[in-house]
Amino acid sequence: MMHTRLLLLLALLAMPLNALHADAGTTGSPPTQMPPPPEWLPAMDALYDAQLRAGGLDDRAFPPDAWWDVAMPLLTRERGFTTEDIGRSVEDRPLRHATWGSGETRVFLWSQMHGDESTGSMALADLFRLLGEHPHDPIVQRLRAETTLHFFPMVNPDGAARFQRRNAQGIDINRDARNLASPEARTLKSLFDQVQPHFGFNLHDQRAGYRVGDTERGTAIALLAPPYNAANEVNATRRKAMEVSAVIRTTLEPYIAGHIARWDETFNPRAFGDLTAQWGAGTVLIEAGGIEGDPQKQRLRKLYFLSLVAALDSIATGSHAGIDTALYSDLSENGDVWPDLLIRNGTIASPGLPPARTDLLVNFRDPLAETGGSINDIGDLQDTRARHVIDAQGLYIVPITREAATASRRIAPGAPARLHLARDPEGRDIVWTLDRDVDPAHPRPGKTR
Repeated sequence: MMHTRLLLLLALLAMPLNALHADAGTTGSPPTQMPPPPEWLPAMDALYDAQLRAGGLDDRAFPPDAWWDVAMPLLTRERGFTTEDIGRSVEDRPLRHATWGSGETRVFLWSQMHGDESTGSMALADLFRLLGEHPHDPIVQRLRAETTLHFFPMVNPDGAARFQRRNAQGIDINRDARNLASPEARTLKSLFDQVQPHFGFNLHDQRAGYRVGDTERGTAIALLAPPYNAANEVNATRRKAMEVSAVIRTTLEPYIAGHIARWDETFNPRAFGDLTAQWGAGTVLIEAGGIEGDPQKQRLRKLYFLSLVAALDSIATGSHAGIDTALYSDLSENGDVWPDLLIRNGTIASPGLPPARTDLLVNFRDPLAETGGSINDIGDLQDTRARHVIDAQGLYIVPITREAATASRRIAPGAPARLHLARDPEGRDIVWTLDRDVDPAHPRPGKTR
């Protein structure tokens, strides 16, 4: 009876998060012998909303100083943490290491080595609250006794300050594990060598357009137990990472079944996740993709947090041991990356040019918030699939006319997406406007997805 009530409660809790896409369709057939989610999940879910979500991080493009303003009051000795400065970024921002717990199993978690991938950093701030503010929680007690947690948040503060992937030198830190050209990569490697962790968690975000395999379903979370060699072999260390990844999946299934994927397992000799696996840590990569209607990834942030709690608790208790690794390996790989917005069957009416009935494709700098749009393609795009589609049958695609120069007012690939959908070629009877950013107050016209 208790088990039935638990599953019913999880289903009720999951309902708001399961509505990811109007066209999601079936969620696929999970592997047989899917274990139930952790028994503590409903209580932790409720506790998160009431007492764990760290404030001040509602906009995921926060600067590094703002994140540390939230995190540092949580990382005090009174709460069981020690912190130290372990290096400086290219632009002299601090790189910091925080430690918590007294157990023998060493776990190393690092986040935001890509400056525009901030969901892991948000989830770590929430985890700090759980560890520091709830000392009598059974999970916290297990973690304190059995593990020592080492955190290197905000690996790329210079990139975070610009909300860009690379560091101030233009280096992708996650492709600098072999060369160690950047101070951030050298600091990460040095800390890894110092800690010699048994497990590592490499916390990332991925593009919102990724599909699950060859389906139309968007990937909300992707997992990877990175290979340690080009042969993609599985040794005891990697098997543990696959088991922990399977634990994460069972935790997330009630919320996003069918929207969990597996990252490409091709070995990359430059990548930190692959090399930390080679260096002896059972490494788990977590990638936050996208949930439609969650532009700041706050719903994904909660799922990320629950994933970390489940993974860490399975390490503390050893409960990951023996779990069917097919729960991980049977996940579909990330499939195609769908573009953001397709306007079909419209008629482009650019000044000084004959009208052209055609399709138009728009990509956004921030696909979830739908801001910073630019025109990606124009032409016959009837076979193109996109995250959102507007049927502009009978409408004109007219450039917004602000500049004086005629050429600058034409709609062309590479140009900013600044256009009206109108009932007339002059753009007087406007149905909808896209001025680089989608205005959420004005719904898209016609048939949309």
